[in-house]
Amino acid sequence: MKLIILLITAVSLNLQSINLEAVRDAYKLAAQDKTKTEAFNASLATVTKKDKIELVAYKGAAMALVAKHAKTLKDKKEDFIEGVTLVEYAISKAPNNIEVRFIRLGIQENTPKLLKYKGNIEEDKLFILKQFSNIKYSALKKHIKDYILQSKAFTDEEKSNL
Repeated sequence: MKLIILLITAVSLNLQSINLEAVRDAYKLAAQDKTKTEAFNASLATVTKKDKIELVAYKGAAMALVAKHAKTLKDKKEDFIEGVTLVEYAISKAPNNIEVRFIRLGIQENTPKLLKYKGNIEEDKLFILKQFSNIKYSALKKHIKDYILQSKAFTDEEKSNL
Protein backbone atom coordinates (compact mmCIF):
# COMPACT_ATOMS: atom_id res chain seq x y z
CA MET A 1 0.00 0.00 0.00
CA LYS A 2 2.84 2.39 0.82
CA LEU A 3 4.37 1.67 -2.59
CA ILE A 4 1.14 2.63 -4.34
CA ILE A 5 0.90 5.88 -2.39
CA LEU A 6 4.54 6.64 -3.19
CA LEU A 7 3.96 6.03 -6.91
CA ILE A 8 0.84 8.20 -6.94
CA THR A 9 2.71 10.96 -5.15
CA ALA A 10 5.62 10.74 -7.59
CA VAL A 11 3.31 10.97 -10.60
CA SER A 12 1.44 13.90 -9.02
CA LEU A 13 4.67 15.77 -8.35
CA ASN A 14 5.80 15.12 -11.92
CA LEU A 15 2.58 16.59 -13.30
CA GLN A 16 2.83 19.60 -11.04
CA SER A 17 6.39 20.18 -12.13
CA ILE A 18 5.47 20.65 -15.79
CA ASN A 19 6.26 24.30 -16.30
CA LEU A 20 3.98 25.88 -18.90
CA GLU A 21 6.66 28.37 -19.91
CA ALA A 22 9.12 25.55 -20.56
CA VAL A 23 6.46 23.74 -22.59
CA ARG A 24 5.93 26.86 -24.70
CA ASP A 25 9.65 27.13 -25.36
CA ALA A 26 9.89 23.44 -26.23
CA TYR A 27 6.93 23.83 -28.61
CA LYS A 28 8.76 26.56 -30.52
CA LEU A 29 11.78 24.30 -30.95
CA ALA A 30 9.94 21.02 -31.54
CA ALA A 31 9.25 21.62 -35.22
CA GLN A 32 12.95 22.06 -35.98
CA ASP A 33 14.01 18.41 -35.88
CA LYS A 34 12.98 14.90 -34.90
CA THR A 35 15.01 14.82 -31.68
CA LYS A 36 13.41 18.01 -30.35
CA THR A 37 9.98 16.72 -31.38
CA GLU A 38 10.55 13.48 -29.49
CA ALA A 39 11.80 15.33 -26.41
CA PHE A 40 8.79 17.65 -26.48
CA ASN A 41 6.43 14.70 -26.80
CA ALA A 42 8.19 12.80 -24.01
CA SER A 43 7.96 15.79 -21.67
CA LEU A 44 4.17 15.67 -22.02
CA ALA A 45 3.76 11.89 -21.85
CA THR A 46 2.07 11.97 -18.44
CA VAL A 47 -0.46 14.67 -19.39
CA THR A 48 -4.09 13.53 -19.46
CA LYS A 49 -7.41 15.22 -20.17
CA LYS A 50 -7.68 15.93 -16.46
CA ASP A 51 -4.66 18.24 -16.52
CA LYS A 52 -4.47 21.93 -17.28
CA ILE A 53 -6.22 22.44 -20.63
CA GLU A 54 -3.21 24.22 -22.19
CA LEU A 55 -1.05 21.18 -21.43
CA VAL A 56 -3.63 18.93 -23.09
CA ALA A 57 -3.50 21.12 -26.21
CA TYR A 58 0.31 21.11 -26.23
CA LYS A 59 0.28 17.32 -25.87
CA GLY A 60 -1.98 17.17 -28.92
CA ALA A 61 0.42 19.44 -30.80
CA ALA A 62 3.33 17.22 -29.78
CA MET A 63 1.56 14.14 -31.08
CA ALA A 64 0.74 15.90 -34.36
CA LEU A 65 4.43 16.78 -34.70
CA VAL A 66 5.44 13.19 -33.93
CA ALA A 67 3.19 12.09 -36.80
CA LYS A 68 5.39 14.06 -39.17
CA HIS A 69 8.33 11.75 -38.35
CA ALA A 70 6.45 8.43 -38.16
CA LYS A 71 7.76 5.68 -40.41
CA THR A 72 4.53 4.34 -41.88
CA LEU A 73 1.58 6.16 -43.37
CA LYS A 74 -0.71 4.33 -40.93
CA ASP A 75 1.33 5.55 -37.94
CA LYS A 76 1.42 9.09 -39.34
CA LYS A 77 -2.35 9.12 -39.69
CA GLU A 78 -3.04 7.57 -36.26
CA ASP A 79 -0.63 9.89 -34.44
CA PHE A 80 -1.99 12.95 -36.23
CA ILE A 81 -5.61 12.07 -35.53
CA GLU A 82 -4.87 11.34 -31.88
CA GLY A 83 -3.03 14.65 -31.56
CA VAL A 84 -5.66 16.85 -33.18
CA THR A 85 -8.37 15.05 -31.21
CA LEU A 86 -6.68 16.28 -28.03
CA VAL A 87 -6.42 19.80 -29.42
CA GLU A 88 -10.09 19.79 -30.39
CA TYR A 89 -10.97 18.41 -26.95
CA ALA A 90 -9.09 21.33 -25.37
CA ILE A 91 -10.96 23.80 -27.60
CA SER A 92 -14.30 22.22 -26.69
CA LYS A 93 -13.51 22.56 -22.99
CA ALA A 94 -12.10 26.09 -23.23
CA PRO A 95 -13.30 27.77 -26.45
CA ASN A 96 -12.31 31.21 -25.19
CA ASN A 97 -8.76 30.22 -24.26
CA ILE A 98 -6.43 32.13 -26.55
CA GLU A 99 -3.54 29.73 -26.03
CA VAL A 100 -5.43 26.63 -27.15
CA ARG A 101 -6.75 28.56 -30.17
CA PHE A 102 -3.19 29.63 -30.93
CA ILE A 103 -2.01 26.01 -30.78
CA ARG A 104 -4.73 24.87 -33.18
CA LEU A 105 -3.93 27.74 -35.54
CA GLY A 106 -0.26 26.75 -35.58
CA ILE A 107 -1.09 23.14 -36.40
CA GLN A 108 -3.65 24.00 -39.07
CA GLU A 109 -1.41 26.55 -40.73
CA ASN A 110 1.48 24.07 -40.96
CA THR A 111 -0.47 20.93 -41.86
CA PRO A 112 -0.44 19.74 -45.47
CA LYS A 113 -3.70 20.36 -47.37
CA LEU A 114 -3.94 16.62 -47.92
CA LEU A 115 -4.85 16.13 -44.24
CA LYS A 116 -7.82 18.50 -44.54
CA TYR A 117 -7.24 20.09 -41.16
CA LYS A 118 -7.36 23.76 -42.05
CA GLY A 119 -10.98 24.66 -41.37
CA ASN A 120 -10.50 27.02 -38.42
CA ILE A 121 -7.55 29.15 -39.50
CA GLU A 122 -9.56 32.30 -40.16
CA GLU A 123 -11.75 31.82 -37.08
CA ASP A 124 -8.75 31.31 -34.78
CA LYS A 125 -6.81 34.15 -36.37
CA LEU A 126 -9.68 36.60 -35.82
CA PHE A 127 -10.16 35.35 -32.26
CA ILE A 128 -6.47 35.83 -31.49
CA LEU A 129 -6.36 39.31 -33.00
CA LYS A 130 -9.47 40.34 -31.05
CA GLN A 131 -8.20 38.94 -27.73
CA PHE A 132 -4.49 39.69 -28.08
CA SER A 133 -4.56 42.92 -26.08
CA ASN A 134 -6.31 41.10 -23.21
CA ILE A 135 -3.48 38.62 -22.63
CA LYS A 136 -2.35 39.09 -19.04
CA TYR A 137 0.89 37.11 -19.07
CA SER A 138 3.72 38.85 -20.89
CA ALA A 139 5.51 35.58 -21.68
CA LEU A 140 2.40 34.19 -23.39
CA LYS A 141 1.85 37.46 -25.22
CA LYS A 142 5.42 37.41 -26.51
CA HIS A 143 5.10 33.73 -27.48
CA ILE A 144 1.98 34.38 -29.56
CA LYS A 145 3.34 37.62 -31.03
CA ASP A 146 6.54 35.87 -32.16
CA TYR A 147 4.43 33.30 -33.97
CA ILE A 148 2.17 35.90 -35.58
CA LEU A 149 5.15 37.89 -36.89
CA GLN A 150 6.46 34.89 -38.83
CA SER A 151 3.05 33.50 -39.81
CA LYS A 152 1.69 33.62 -43.35
CA ALA A 153 -1.90 33.58 -42.03
CA PHE A 154 -1.61 37.18 -40.81
CA THR A 155 -1.33 40.17 -43.10
CA ASP A 156 1.40 42.78 -42.75
CA GLU A 157 -1.22 45.23 -41.49
CA GLU A 158 -2.41 42.78 -38.81
CA LYS A 159 1.16 42.18 -37.75
CA SER A 160 1.92 45.90 -37.49
CA ASN A 161 -1.19 46.50 -35.35
CA LEU A 162 0.19 44.31 -32.56
